[in-house]
Amino acid sequence: MDRQRLDYLVARKLGVSRSLAVNLIEAGKVRIDGQIKNKTSVKISQDANLEIEETVQPKSAGLKLETIFEDDNCVVINKPAGILAHSKGAFSTEATVASWLLPKTQGFEKNNNRAGIVHRLDRGTSGVMLCAKNPEALAYLQKQFSTRKVNKTYIALIKGIIEPAEAVIDIPIERNPKDPKRFKAGSNGKPALTRYKVIKRFSKNSTEFSLLELAPKTGRTHQLRVHMAYMKHPILGDDFYGGLNADRLYLHASELEITLPGGNRQSFTSPLPPAFSAPKISSNG
Repeated sequence: MDRQRLDYLVARKLGVSRSLAVNLIEAGKVRIDGQIKNKTSVKISQDANLEIEETVQPKSAGLKLETIFEDDNCVVINKPAGILAHSKGAFSTEATVASWLLPKTQGFEKNNNRAGIVHRLDRGTSGVMLCAKNPEALAYLQKQFSTRKVNKTYIALIKGIIEPAEAVIDIPIERNPKDPKRFKAGSNGKPALTRYKVIKRFSKNSTEFSLLELAPKTGRTHQLRVHMAYMKHPILGDDFYGGLNADRLYLHASELEITLPGGNRQSFTSPLPPAFSAPKISSNG
């Protein structure tokens, strides 16, 4: 009877890469006839009873996130740039805000890789991020986002002088059909509105920069990044939308105002990272 390596069979059954199959096997998520098998090279019959638990627990033990506020229903953190809000699939082992939050939650479905995530900040965006500890709090908080009862303020750094110094960008946003991972301003998109205001302007190494306060009134994916690119002033470090190459995405969630479960309206803030006063631009930027 034909026999195949276990990692090959797992990858073929799930339609994933061999490396992800190896992660599952080594994590003890694969059983043959009821017995856990964690040796990837073992050869088994293709007719064997193969059971797979299709998740890998993210390795978040070493991830430390600053807590701004916490009670029985929610926790507010100061998310660093570079950390994902949640994994993009059940097989990721990367530590995320969701995996850090998991021990604090209760009542969510097993293997929910985004349990408690009320709203998402892009990987490169730092600042205030609100998370829920239970499904009831999650629904209560997310409804305020969907009904636009949340006030959000961001700080962004752009190259050059934007005119006028204060305005409202009211431009729909749609997915880019030529590159589905990106979005663009377009008449066929969903309504999107952003208020911006110049906070200050400064020069570094003969390059002019403007520090902006951004207040999105809608919550479209990549909204602030797309709107600033539309204004011909993409956010510094946002090479996805034409910004100068830099050591980080210069976008920071500085304030979030929302009503918490129980009825208290509260505002949470995060100080601007020092990097915004001395941006590091790559030589090829």
